[in-house]
Amino acid sequence: MKIETIAIHAGNHTDKATGAVIQPITTSTTFLRENGGYPGGYIYSRAGNPNRTSLENVLAKLEGGLDAAAFSSGNAAGMAAFQSLKPGSHIIAPDDMYHGLRNLLKNVFVGILEFDFIDINDTDTLQNHIKPNTVLIWLETPSNPLLKVTDIKKVVSIAKKNQLLVVVDNTFATPICQQPLTLGADLVMHSATKYFGGHSDLMGGALITAHTNDWWQKIKQVQEMGGAIPSPADCYMLVRSIKTLPYRMKGHVQNAQILAEFLEKHPKVERVMYPGLPSHPQHQIAKQQMLSFGGMLSFCVKGGVNQAATVVNAVKLFTQATSLGGVESLIEHRATIEGPDTKTPFNLLRVSVGLENIEDLIEDISLAINTI
Repeated sequence: MKIETIAIHAGNHTDKATGAVIQPITTSTTFLRENGGYPGGYIYSRAGNPNRTSLENVLAKLEGGLDAAAFSSGNAAGMAAFQSLKPGSHIIAPDDMYHGLRNLLKNVFVGILEFDFIDINDTDTLQNHIKPNTVLIWLETPSNPLLKVTDIKKVVSIAKKNQLLVVVDNTFATPICQQPLTLGADLVMHSATKYFGGHSDLMGGALITAHTNDWWQKIKQVQEMGGAIPSPADCYMLVRSIKTLPYRMKGHVQNAQILAEFLEKHPKVERVMYPGLPSHPQHQIAKQQMLSFGGMLSFCVKGGVNQAATVVNAVKLFTQATSLGGVESLIEHRATIEGPDTKTPFNLLRVSVGLENIEDLIEDISLAINTI
């Protein structure tokens, strides 16, 4: 099946009892035991639920994986991957890693795991940071919020030579725009709150695996025992939203490309970060490994933090808010969100390009930039 068909059918289970075309929400926390077994296949909702099974099935098939594990948030998914590692394990992560996961490592796993934040695109730096206890390379491509693109195949080649695992945070791209497992990655992570949900009204996270090996079984154990799972209602809503994901992403990508090209020509814009622009430093890599370039972009206004603040406070149609991936366009001054150790320029604004008419979006942001 092609990806549009997978999105609609792989997460749905027709109800045999009633004939309902759309799978109902199963809220029961516990399930019937009979003759020493569980005829329905479920024991307790923390361990498994029909709605979560359907969600995990569509997630796995969208990414071309063998299995998936759904969580209550993207951070919970990332945490499960970290918790599955043995104490003392060393992780190599990007120096511009999403600040929520970076802070999770620095504040929760300090003293438990070792980690280095480096420029993974620098091959020599990457190889020089591999140690005897290194077990995992964490990638985020395109990155948040600098939209850096990492050559997944290249990193996978280095990892395999050193018997290391590769995890890719694919939140910005989604499987519609990029499929890391087909490029050799072992595991894909998503904040399902973003494009999978697509309407800024639910939270979720996911891990999708290329291998049902011992490591994956450990992750599933963390999921079940830790219990950081989405509710049946959230699973239902995610499955419903995923049905339109391929078509929503086409609109996001189209609008982002047009907006990026407009901003790049604006005299008051210093630079634009979008993989679909030929001026992007890793544009050729993005062309090779991405199916399309995503709906996220960042741009730096000429000046500093005051000019950036002026613009972000002047927009009318864009909503000034954090998060991303909804049908509505969002804009934020990212550095002040990330805190004192941010590597984000203070004149940078991150934009989640929504599905409004692109002419309206251009007019709104143009008027805002012209106030500086």
